[in-house]
Amino acid sequence: MSCILIIEDEEAIRRSVVRLLKRHGYEASEAESVEEAELRYQWLDFDLIITDIRLPGVPGMEVLKRARGIPVLVITSYASVRSAVEAMKEGAVDYIAKPFDHDELVLTVQRILKQRQQEQRSKVLESTIRQAYPVKGMIGDCQAMRDVCKTISKVAPTQSTVLILGESGTGKELVARAIHEQSTRADAAIVTVNCAAIPETLIESELFGHEKGAFTNADRTRTGLVESADGGTLFLDEIGELPLAAQARLLRVLQNGEIRRVGSERSRNVNVRLVAATHRDLKQLVEEQRFRSDLYFRLRVMEITLPPLRQRGKDILKLAEFLLDKACRNLNRPAMTLSEEAMQVIGAYHWPGNVRELENTMERAVILSEGRTIDADLLNLDPPRNAELSGSGDEAPLSLDDYFRSFVQENQHQMTETELAKRLGISRKALWERRQRMGIPRTKKRR
Repeated sequence: MSCILIIEDEEAIRRSVVRLLKRHGYEASEAESVEEAELRYQWLDFDLIITDIRLPGVPGMEVLKRARGIPVLVITSYASVRSAVEAMKEGAVDYIAKPFDHDELVLTVQRILKQRQQEQRSKVLESTIRQAYPVKGMIGDCQAMRDVCKTISKVAPTQSTVLILGESGTGKELVARAIHEQSTRADAAIVTVNCAAIPETLIESELFGHEKGAFTNADRTRTGLVESADGGTLFLDEIGELPLAAQARLLRVLQNGEIRRVGSERSRNVNVRLVAATHRDLKQLVEEQRFRSDLYFRLRVMEITLPPLRQRGKDILKLAEFLLDKACRNLNRPAMTLSEEAMQVIGAYHWPGNVRELENTMERAVILSEGRTIDADLLNLDPPRNAELSGSGDEAPLSLDDYFRSFVQENQHQMTETELAKRLGISRKALWERRQRMGIPRTKKRR
């Protein structure tokens, strides 16, 4: 039962409100002044305080300061916007004007208390999640993930540049957001840029902005994404795809905190923290002169390496159950469970697309399911072949590149490019790029 305190110097109104609230199932206490309320009660004993603004002695507005953490609904005799706005600025959750309708008062009280209950449940849930998973969104108990979470907690409060390494789909953006949310810049924006998704001819303009007339179709001045992150965090995903010219401009940001829009002769100061990520071997790119060595050393102040899903042991099943619950909620389906056979298949599979592929697999299974149990056939995985690939048995496990080559060459006659990418848990663009890098010729699907 919710407890409500009414502070009102007009006895008839005060008693009327008390009777009204008790009729609706609330426990109601009363006082004619702030002094009497403090003498008779403890503020924290109440779920809501209703107080008149104009009271003898200490004004009702003082309750907002003395009862911190307790929602306060203020009553004003004048129904003036000025007094109501002042009360809301000081922290009142709402106001109601005399003479007020009883039904209106009850509805307002119900709304405030419901919101308070939701906030309290959210705090309990957030506390539970924080204890179970110290870094928001990061799920896993394997040593590698514990090390990742520990590193995030250490580096997040600093201003250091962070380089996140890991295969596609391992959750690099999640790590970047965790770093931002635990940093002193959490109240500012985090601007995310996928360097591989922007055409090379446009990337400098997108990142650093341009002046009107800087090039054809530049009909207006545009602020770049780096400048948009001023005061916050800039997350450059797939930084290994950044062209050399853009790398030089980015180096200037890291060295001097300056940007220069395309077509401008004037530099601008920016204050951004850079977090970058890549699945590429930057050291090898440096040796191939495709990535600047000075930028590389600037980036790797702090490195965080995410393990591939196949190396995370029992975390795989925990993640599968978590992502299954998430898919059920998102698709408005009842809670589902994994069959014993499904769990065995999930544990044996190689997961070349990592967590992203696992999430897609769970979502697809929920869509196709006609019951409350996810069976192995709904996963559309191949347990015998992938059990071998995962390293069980006497043979050494295949590398990710070997698996990719084998999968593409064996299936490209039966699958379209879209189907291949979906089974691998990657985008068509990533499929094309890896084909090019590995020299795997494209063969059309047989009719």
